[in-house]
Amino acid sequence: MAKRVLILAGGGGHTGYAYALAQNLYGRANLHFLAPEDDMLSQKRLSRFGEVYPLIRPRGPKTPHHEFILRLIRAFPRASKYISNDYDVVVSTGNNLCVPPSILAWLKGIPVVNIESSVRFIKPSKTAFLLQPISKLTALQWEEQKKILKRGIVVGPLIPKPEIEPRNDGYILVTGGTEGHRLLFNVIAKSNLKNVVMQTGKVNPEPYRRLHPEWKIIEYSTEFHRLIANAEVVVTHFGMTALEALVYRKPTVIVPNPEWTRAATLEDAKYYAKKVNAVIITEITLERILNAIEEAKEKERPKLPDGAKNLANIILKLS
Repeated sequence: MAKRVLILAGGGGHTGYAYALAQNLYGRANLHFLAPEDDMLSQKRLSRFGEVYPLIRPRGPKTPHHEFILRLIRAFPRASKYISNDYDVVVSTGNNLCVPPSILAWLKGIPVVNIESSVRFIKPSKTAFLLQPISKLTALQWEEQKKILKRGIVVGPLIPKPEIEPRNDGYILVTGGTEGHRLLFNVIAKSNLKNVVMQTGKVNPEPYRRLHPEWKIIEYSTEFHRLIANAEVVVTHFGMTALEALVYRKPTVIVPNPEWTRAATLEDAKYYAKKVNAVIITEITLERILNAIEEAKEKERPKLPDGAKNLANIILKLS
């Protein structure tokens, strides 16, 4: 009988890890997912692989502490509806959404697999650190992460499988991920670039549409891989998109968002940029961005191990 696997998708890049893992488990395991109740994009993306159940996400990038505590308390009884002994493995992809269901799974004796984020090098994410003691396996994406999570096993970066053949349609893809990157958008909107596709996330796209009616500007896309695959260069925040760009061999510029005070540090971003051989910008000016775009075109794109495939194989062997 196929293993029943529950994957906890925390949204944004964490959903990216869930997606990459699901690609490698689909047809080999019976897949189910928990995803943020307010994240229809994650729910829609993952629904192609199995049933997706909504769960409250206790904390976003700017959630006040008092609200976080209340939402965390509410998340436990909500999560308990979905955690049953029918599952053989529960997989946390990171983000605080994963904490309540992972603890509940552990209490029921269900093996928990704990994935550390690809952007952590200096210190572990709170979720990975909290879940390590109760996890059957903590999966690391880089060798350097063994210094911050000593019990972890390196599987490699969780990179999705390519879904289409890449081509170069000559546009610059500017993306801020789920939350958006207002500072990056404001600066690049001052440029004379003509062929730009901008994905704004939660940032209002209308000011940029008025400034640049010739640009294609969207908030979200369930076919985001197509935008990456057909771009000339990808300019992105510090997250999963840089790994997705490697799938399609795209030059990449990383622009860390200083508004994300709870995210990984600038030092983490520098390590990450080296890993994916991207150009990193630490001071967001138009001149630096334009120069970085040209510099990125000259860089080689590295070949990385298939961490999603490796982890899928480990999960299928877990008892």
